[in-house]
Amino acid sequence: MAAIHSLQAWLALHLAPGMGPVTCCKLVDHFGSPEKVLAAPVAELAALCRLRRESRTALGEGNRDNLLEQAQKEIDRAAGKNVSLLALDDPRYPPLLKNIHDPPAVLYVLGDPKALQGKNIGMVGSRAASHYGKSIALQMAQGLANRDFTIVSGMALGIDTAAHTGALAAKGRTIAVLGCGLDVIYPPGNRKLYSEISASGAVVSEYPLGTLPESFRFPARNRIISGLSLGIVVVEAAKRSGALITAQNALEQGREVFAVPGRIDSVKSAGTHSLLQQGAKLVQGVSDIAEEFSHLHQPVKRDQPQPDGAEKAGSAALSSEEAALFACLDVYPRTLDEITRESGLTPQKSCELLLLLELKGVAESLPGNAYRKTSALTR
Repeated sequence: MAAIHSLQAWLALHLAPGMGPVTCCKLVDHFGSPEKVLAAPVAELAALCRLRRESRTALGEGNRDNLLEQAQKEIDRAAGKNVSLLALDDPRYPPLLKNIHDPPAVLYVLGDPKALQGKNIGMVGSRAASHYGKSIALQMAQGLANRDFTIVSGMALGIDTAAHTGALAAKGRTIAVLGCGLDVIYPPGNRKLYSEISASGAVVSEYPLGTLPESFRFPARNRIISGLSLGIVVVEAAKRSGALITAQNALEQGREVFAVPGRIDSVKSAGTHSLLQQGAKLVQGVSDIAEEFSHLHQPVKRDQPQPDGAEKAGSAALSSEEAALFACLDVYPRTLDEITRESGLTPQKSCELLLLLELKGVAESLPGNAYRKTSALTR
């Protein structure tokens, strides 16, 4: 066998059909290096691990050169797309992820690999999130980014997208973990977000380039989100959801689990409430998360946290009419009819005052002719 370098050997094992991360790591730990694994007889490998038939075939003496050639082509393709390949023995490999039970043998990274080694907090939740859930995720991610945390999520629609967007709005760093190859943008509608994340943080995957986003890949992807993170924040999750899988992974990995409460009559909050019943930490603001990591140096990175809607109202010099109408609002949406009825004002006057409250940043309009107080959970 011609001389091979470590990354090529790691990648050859990673690409071998049927070779999972646990088996790969077990073989390397036993033999001392991926090169020695590739030099060992298949019978010796099979005696140590229960190799699948396709793995035994790929690692057979006559096929190893093909596997190494495939690995070299993957290295060349990655270089052409500015994708870094981090093997387990690479000093840039994130130490938090390295210490889980089944770390990827090779991690694909588009962006800055250093972003993976920061103070990372995972944030996950429902794809079909409510306006409340998306708003909370965005605000909390923004607040955490202002405290120098890096937000980790999966770039899915809903809570994931809101979390990434919040971190970017604070000019912070965020990491997206994909359940497909890095050259396959999923969901396609997040193409712009993908570019912004890779420019300010990193997009990562364990899957080879060109791998399609098949559903069975996402549960495995979730262990990387939690594995990269000091803790996981769950914002809106049904009782059976990928977000709860991520929370379970976090518990198994010895990470903190936080849950944001929601409406008790919403199925989208059933999973988070179940986590709270099981002992997850209830989150009412960013400080509830930050205090768990007070042993870490946490300078406020940029702007000071914004006050909540009530405090904003006091500092915005509301007129008596504006203050009276503001008192009829809640952080949950209320329709114009409800607001008008409670305030005793005409619909026209209510609309006029609501517009003024929006301009002062203490209220926001929602679809369905509804309004709510703005709420910044960055305290």
